Amino acid sequence: MPNDWLKRYANLKNLTFVLSLTLFVWVIWYCYTGSGGGQELVSRLLPIALMLQILFMYQRAFLYQRLPALANHLLVVFYLGICVYAFVYFLFEYEEISIYRQGSYTTQDFVVGLLMFLLVMELSRLAHATLFWVNFVLVLYTMFGYLSPLDFFWHPGTSFYRVVTSSTVEMSNGIYGIYGQIALTLIAAFLLLASVANGFGAQGAMIRVMQRIAGTNRQMVPQAAVLGSLSIGMVSGSGSANAVVVGSITIPLMKRYGVPGYFAAATETAASMGGLIMPPMMGVGAFLMSEFLGVPYWDVVTRGFALAFIYYSSLAFAVYLICVRLLPRDPIVAPGVSAYEQIKTSIFFLGVVFLMAMMGAIGMGELLAALYTTAFMFVLLLLNFLYFKFLLKDPAAAQETFLGNVRLSIETHADMTSYLTLLLATLGIMIGLFTVTGFINRMGGMLLELGSWNIMAMIGMSFIFGWLVGMGLPPTATYIIGAVVIVAPMVKLGVNPWVAHFFVFLLSVWGELSPPTSLTAAISAKIAEANFMKTMWEALRICLPITLMTFAIFSRSEIVVHPGWTQIGSTLVVTVGTFGTALAMFGRLMENKAGDFLLRTVLMVVAFVALFHPDDTVSAITAAFVLVAIVFGVMRHRRIGPKELRAQPAG
Repeated sequence: MPNDWLKRYANLKNLTFVLSLTLFVWVIWYCYTGSGGGQELVSRLLPIALMLQILFMYQRAFLYQRLPALANHLLVVFYLGICVYAFVYFLFEYEEISIYRQGSYTTQDFVVGLLMFLLVMELSRLAHATLFWVNFVLVLYTMFGYLSPLDFFWHPGTSFYRVVTSSTVEMSNGIYGIYGQIALTLIAAFLLLASVANGFGAQGAMIRVMQRIAGTNRQMVPQAAVLGSLSIGMVSGSGSANAVVVGSITIPLMKRYGVPGYFAAATETAASMGGLIMPPMMGVGAFLMSEFLGVPYWDVVTRGFALAFIYYSSLAFAVYLICVRLLPRDPIVAPGVSAYEQIKTSIFFLGVVFLMAMMGAIGMGELLAALYTTAFMFVLLLLNFLYFKFLLKDPAAAQETFLGNVRLSIETHADMTSYLTLLLATLGIMIGLFTVTGFINRMGGMLLELGSWNIMAMIGMSFIFGWLVGMGLPPTATYIIGAVVIVAPMVKLGVNPWVAHFFVFLLSVWGELSPPTSLTAAISAKIAEANFMKTMWEALRICLPITLMTFAIFSRSEIVVHPGWTQIGSTLVVTVGTFGTALAMFGRLMENKAGDFLLRTVLMVVAFVALFHPDDTVSAITAAFVLVAIVFGVMRHRRIGPKELRAQPAG
């Protein structure tokens, strides 16, 4: 009997839940009180977040597949022991380390820092292999920079002791620095919304509602992926998470109605990437931007809405143009959606409106706004659940339980928060080592020198630099590196800080999509059972008109500089420009191929004038002509496009 009790209650799942609940309650308490500040909070919660990440990874599969089970068990216990040791040590020694012993650490301070440094490095090797190897090379470079044969990379080097302390107990950088603090404060607070929505099934319900909204036209089926990813992106802030949650439903749906697998995967990839732009979450980069600029998060969100509008409206338009040529126009049966799911979806969007009202209209701080919105959504979702399950006895709610929904909410929050905490702790090490070696100053100096010659050359070089970084690193890492390397030289040359930061922000999103690596494309291609490279290139093709706004913010800077009527006007001009470019790329305006090519080339050139001409008046007038061309062009495309479809061989 005692053994049965132990097996039932003393297991990894329950340990994970206890730690998840601890993290959940601690984050809520901090959102409400702000007690101790972010630096003290991260010294307390970082070990707990790492313990959770270890347990989540271990329950999915052994950490080390080539080692026997016993070795895996012992290593997990050892790793958890390091976290407990660090938690207890900082619990009692935090004030001494953070204030009185800065620069003169004890042996035990160094040992704790070393163990946590090695643990974060090893966990990053398991979860973010590319980041691990970048940091590994940086550690060697930090210690032996004096061996570099190139003057640009030469520096006098430093000791391993300095590498460890700068990454841990110095607190200003590294795993306990600003990036870890953002993960466990702002990001963890906003993830409360996503976790409650997921726990009560609002996300899945919302996707099915979006399928219903897409209608009964076969050509509109892929729009369910666009609308679903837009909705989930409001609280997920992740391209890959969007692809998993939305793509697992929309990609099979698209294929069922005749959409080619590669195009279904590419559409979902492009739509999911918008989760990094869509307010109010806007991915991790937006929280970091708020910190870099020293402004309230709401200031970033008000600018993000304009970019999200351009992104998703242009994406929906491009997908529609392609679908006219790929799919017949015959009607289909729209899926049914229960009243239970419709109300869940309404509560979700009501929660988003509530959050924006808290931050925008009332001016409440981000942490409290996220906390109150979470409570608001939780109460409404709970009442909805109780009403349909116990009063109406609706079959749609029959499989749900109150405790099951709450537990799923708490564990979802822990999973997402611990993952991002590990990611940002790893990036903290990277930026700390960049700072120690002086690489940031040297790279900034090179960009300044290039910019003094020609600002366009500097923008081009910055784009190439960001693309190369984005080839191997996730968007968050790309944005952080870009923000510390690119932004300062641009600002010194007169570029508005908002423009510089949003340029890097959009560049980091594009870097996630660019070849040869894209996690979002890989996930979508896997779900669709399509070729990865074909999926990625098709997604790039769909997103090419949208990518133009990365550069358009330099000529139409009102989009990100001055929220208000001027922002709306510039946003509409850029949207018309991206629509025109999409029509030039994917539309068919004449049956004669030579004439069609010439007409579409002219349209693209005129659209580029609307996007990039420095004079606002010329740009607006040009956009008006492009808008007229779009209206007539779509009418022509609807007549000519289906003829191409009928001319194609079956299959």
